[in-house]
Amino acid sequence: MTYGPASLAALPAVTQTVNFASGAGAQTHTYTGTSLWGVLGASTIAVDPGVKNDILSRYVLATASDGYQVVFSAGELHPNFGNRPDLLAYTEVVDGVSTPLGANGFALVTVPGDVRGGRYVASLVNLDVRRAGSTQASPGGGPASQFSVSGAVSSTRSFDLAALQALPMRTAVVGGVSYSGVSFWDLLNTTVGISLNAAVKNDVLGKYVVATASDGYRSVFSLGELNPSFGNQPDLIAFAADGAGLGANGFARLVVPNDVRQGRWVSNLVSLDVFSASPVPEPSHAAMLLAGLLAFTALGLGRAKARPVAHESRQG
Repeated sequence: MTYGPASLAALPAVTQTVNFASGAGAQTHTYTGTSLWGVLGASTIAVDPGVKNDILSRYVLATASDGYQVVFSAGELHPNFGNRPDLLAYTEVVDGVSTPLGANGFALVTVPGDVRGGRYVASLVNLDVRRAGSTQASPGGGPASQFSVSGAVSSTRSFDLAALQALPMRTAVVGGVSYSGVSFWDLLNTTVGISLNAAVKNDVLGKYVVATASDGYRSVFSLGELNPSFGNQPDLIAFAADGAGLGANGFARLVVPNDVRQGRWVSNLVSLDVFSASPVPEPSHAAMLLAGLLAFTALGLGRAKARPVAHESRQG
């Protein structure tokens, strides 16, 4: 599917005011655009109806005209799960007047609620919907006694109950149940370490992690939604509920407190795999950019342009 300024503006419009920190200081902007998830849904994301919540194994790679890239998990955007109200914005209200985005191109991804503006993708030129790269084999279901962390990390490690309990503990009350465990982000970033390329601006935002259960159930999380500087989601790897073990949910369960439904709560956790979303060059997008078009290709989407404040917001 291909969109230009007129076709984007023809979709249901939403106006939102956002606040975020940037290298230039605190930012407040009022944008008008259309729902990012609404556009993704209109592109008919391919899923396997035989796989429970198969949509949760998908992610969206947003690319700017300068090559800047940000990953969003389908789960964080889906109304049944993370329900993030991200927009494809095409105008900004300035002094009470709705104006084009200027140097930010005709389309800008907004991420309301983020602490910093690094996930605001200006000069958008490409949106690709992809299946997560994990090929972890299912051990056949049943209780798990350990899980591994591998992929784009500083060291591959395995954790059992004792190893989890030795880490700094966090708690979260969800649905009247008090869960005890460790911060999902801290486990990846501090305990194991994420492999990052210092030459790539906000390289962490181009990565995602796949959580796999013992029965093969999978869910993708973008590192941007977990990172305290951006999405700041307080997800836990829990090992206890109301002071007791998790029973049939295994020794470790991924708990996602702010989701609408619990589809991303991965029980009997057996692996966490961190990946980088590498770019897929598509020469035709250069012509689309010059024509002011945003194209949705194959399982996903296309490309657009950028504006100063959004580039400033990329200060990590």
